[in-house]
Amino acid sequence: MFSRMNPTLRGFLIIAAIALVVIVLNLYVALASLFVIAQIAFFLAIAFFVYLLWRERREDIETWPRRAKFAFYGGALLIVVAIGAYILDRPAGLPALAFVLIVAISAFAMWRTWRDQHTYN
Repeated sequence: MFSRMNPTLRGFLIIAAIALVVIVLNLYVALASLFVIAQIAFFLAIAFFVYLLWRERREDIETWPRRAKFAFYGGALLIVVAIGAYILDRPAGLPALAFVLIVAISAFAMWRTWRDQHTYN
């Protein structure tokens, strides 16, 4: 019966069973601890991915002018700091909008610098 059930309904039943186990066994603290560990692991995974991208292309970036390197690395640093601050503070409302704008503008600056350095006339 369970294998022939609608997949969405089956998924909601699994989620409800997990929530019931957490409530019955009073595992709120353990769940909160796992959530914090998952946040830290996600942040470290993003940082490792960015490091791998940088390591693969660092010889190319070293040939750029100083201003382009400053803009590119500054945008990357600003994104990392903004994500770290978001994880620590969890802003809502206007501060959350400011976070999104900071990440978007920094990513645009990085993309624009990359494009300018790879446009050949």
